[in-house]
Amino acid sequence: MDPCHLLLDGFCANLACIFSLPLPTSLIQRQDFKNMSAKYREFSQLNLPIMEQEILAEWTKNQAFEKSVSLREGATPFVFYEGPPSANGMPGIHHVISRTLKDLVCRYKTMKGFQVKRKGGWDTHGLPIELGVEKELGITKEDIGVKISVEEYNLKCREAVLRFKDKWDDITRKMGYWVDLNDPYITFKNEYIETLWWILSELYKKGLLYESVSIQPYSPAAGTGLSSHELNQPGTYKDVKDTSAVAMFKAI
Repeated sequence: MDPCHLLLDGFCANLACIFSLPLPTSLIQRQDFKNMSAKYREFSQLNLPIMEQEILAEWTKNQAFEKSVSLREGATPFVFYEGPPSANGMPGIHHVISRTLKDLVCRYKTMKGFQVKRKGGWDTHGLPIELGVEKELGITKEDIGVKISVEEYNLKCREAVLRFKDKWDDITRKMGYWVDLNDPYITFKNEYIETLWWILSELYKKGLLYESVSIQPYSPAAGTGLSSHELNQPGTYKDVKDTSAVAMFKAI
């Protein structure tokens, strides 16, 4: 049976058992629900942690996610690449909320008959990674190539940026977020970087790139421009007192 239909039907059946609701007629008439009472037990107490573990174990045992993709081989694809999180920090509740919304869209498209290969990924670029490593090592940008080699610095950044990957993988599975964790795209890998350069090359060939000017926030200490995300990092702004010069003139 289709894993997504099984998931939806099981959800309806469990709700009916928990809240003593009548099952939909269309569900009762289904051949695979003849033994409903044997498949879905009634919970005398709503122990959500136990239910969570049982459902996750069932999905893993039956390879529900993998089959939701493989059973639709040849169907119209719905392309999904996750806007990748950064694994250098712990996941928060806002990540759970955003991933739940992503998962809803992918499950809906799967149940509509699309083949949804869900590509996971990790964002490993960004000034916060560099600043964190420099603070950890007690160095500044000027020390790179002097006190520490560029290769050693890059290696440390690569280690730091995936420091909490195991925590991310764990919460991904626990929240029931279906995404391919075995073959993610990682933004520091040459395959990803070269792909971006290829895309820019194609855009250039089609005349879709143009030169213009824009206001770019810049950090003299870091020696680089700053993104909107980096401008929202803790400590970026501070209140200062400044001396103002006021000149008075007689009005004529």
